[in-house]
Amino acid sequence: MCGIVGFVRIGSPLDPGDAAVLARMTGCLAHRGPDADGAWLDAAAGVALGHRRLAIIELSAAGAQPMASPSGRHVIVFNGEIYNHLEIRAALSAANAAPAWRGHSDTETLLAAIEHFGLENALRRARGMFAFAAWDRETRRLTLARDRLGEKPLYYGRQGNVLLFGSELKSLRAHPAFAADVDRDAVAGFARRGYVAAPASIYRGIAKLPPGATITFDGGVASEPRAYWSLRDVAAAGLASPFAGDEREAEAELDRVLGDAVLEQTIADVPLGAFLSGGVDSSTVVALLRARTGRPVRTFTIGFREPGFDESPHAAAVAAHLGTEHSQHELGPRDALDIVPRLATLYDEPFGDSSAIPTHLVSTFARRHVTVCLSGDGGDELFGGYARYASTASLWNGLQRVPRFARGLLANGVGALARGGEGSRAQRLARYLAARDGDEVYRAQTDLWSRAGAPVPGGAEARDDATLPAGDLWARMMFADSVTYLPDDILAKVDRAAMAVSLETRVPLLDPRVVELAWRLPLALKVRDGEGKWLLKRVLARYVPDSIMRRPKMGFGVPVGQWLRGPLRDWAETLLAEPRLRAEGYFDAARVRALWSRHLGGVVEAADTLWPVLMFQAWLAETRPVASVAA
Repeated sequence: MCGIVGFVRIGSPLDPGDAAVLARMTGCLAHRGPDADGAWLDAAAGVALGHRRLAIIELSAAGAQPMASPSGRHVIVFNGEIYNHLEIRAALSAANAAPAWRGHSDTETLLAAIEHFGLENALRRARGMFAFAAWDRETRRLTLARDRLGEKPLYYGRQGNVLLFGSELKSLRAHPAFAADVDRDAVAGFARRGYVAAPASIYRGIAKLPPGATITFDGGVASEPRAYWSLRDVAAAGLASPFAGDEREAEAELDRVLGDAVLEQTIADVPLGAFLSGGVDSSTVVALLRARTGRPVRTFTIGFREPGFDESPHAAAVAAHLGTEHSQHELGPRDALDIVPRLATLYDEPFGDSSAIPTHLVSTFARRHVTVCLSGDGGDELFGGYARYASTASLWNGLQRVPRFARGLLANGVGALARGGEGSRAQRLARYLAARDGDEVYRAQTDLWSRAGAPVPGGAEARDDATLPAGDLWARMMFADSVTYLPDDILAKVDRAAMAVSLETRVPLLDPRVVELAWRLPLALKVRDGEGKWLLKRVLARYVPDSIMRRPKMGFGVPVGQWLRGPLRDWAETLLAEPRLRAEGYFDAARVRALWSRHLGGVVEAADTLWPVLMFQAWLAETRPVASVAA
């Protein structure tokens, strides 16, 4: 796990000062790679590649980057891990294409695979999480690539006559050509979702490479992003050819495939542990880790003082049953006060998921003991675990019993009553009644502001392409979350929160073999009596009794509503001051102030809508001089 950065001067050689520029850019990523830094420059070609290293596999200098291929043709900066790289080495040996290995790093394996199999074929063979940039010295082409599900980040864009790329926006901002032009359309999308969805970034002219894709730059001309792996294709194939076995066979197959993924992701030359919330996903990963390795496991969790949010007793019960070496840390308002002002720096662009707070703190806690942590993310999207899936399906079934014209009349009436009540139950009900299909009901469930009502004057969010033509409503909801919410919220949250303290996180549930099996499983094996993860729970029951796991799903929420009316109130008041909002001009000041008043008045659901606005305001204050804002 590392940080990568670089630039290409289009049509001109490097400037004399570009080595220092690259060093500044690379230095911005020191938290992603505290163990070493490296640079490679080709002055005549105008190319500069930088790397910060967090040594996980091959701790010696044989794993240093930037790294050249055996022939010297390709030079790479690589962030992530390829878990099956020894399998790829064996394939190269079988083809008489193995070089004289310098060490046992997966980066060296990838370079040899690129030279022998070609870049896209090498990617199709690789199982892992990664983002990399590969320079072909023969063709003078730069190729960027990202892993299948989007675990690792990669930003890129042309600024004047310079092509920039990097793991985080802060490294791009360190280049003198960078233009910090906020994209108002991206702000509108952020207000609705709580995150900036790919391919957009918060800055105009800078994009995120989509998961499972490559993009090539030849003489400054960019290709379109090209998919080497498509979740849409995997989902369609799974739905068309479902798993043919019975329940017991499906349970055994999921146990085998997920267990293989967990074991494969233990490859490391440093201490490894796992996050344990006490929920189904993380408990399954820890149980399989314990069973497959036969060794004690280090586990970590965060607790809350506020009732209704604390999962630590459940995690402790699972840990005791599995015999893990368990550690927990209690999170209180003081911790939040300390971390909230730093979120804008950690995430580089506005990020509205409040669970970033405990995620960062549990990462900080775990890093005192280990360098790698396994995580249970991905189970909800693959196995139908979110409560909103069941509520959406139930709601749509009920709405269909009401004639369309009657729903329209009711929607108009309720909408008139709800006008001005952003985030209210009445406003959401009006959207449910106006929905033409279950997909629109689901968007109404998840949108923080309505598409028509996002409070960003002049912002027009681009329509997303998160639809799945085949499948029932449950499948379409899971797919939509897997290609938007999962990479741009969940995985981005974990990556930034952990890498800020130099902790590598791994997600076994997103192994491509697990993903492909999950999409082959009929819905009846995922959902029973309106409750998701049925088969995953059956696998877990092999290791942890139902009596320990029988409890309502909680999620990784934090009591921000209470904190905003208490210890965080002054911080929020400063960011939401009406003169400030009007001077900055990104949000409709009157609507935001009305929402803030409703929250202070005790409207519980207003906090979720308000938090992303606060996160944007905090990010703006961090990236722009506050002195220019009216007090």
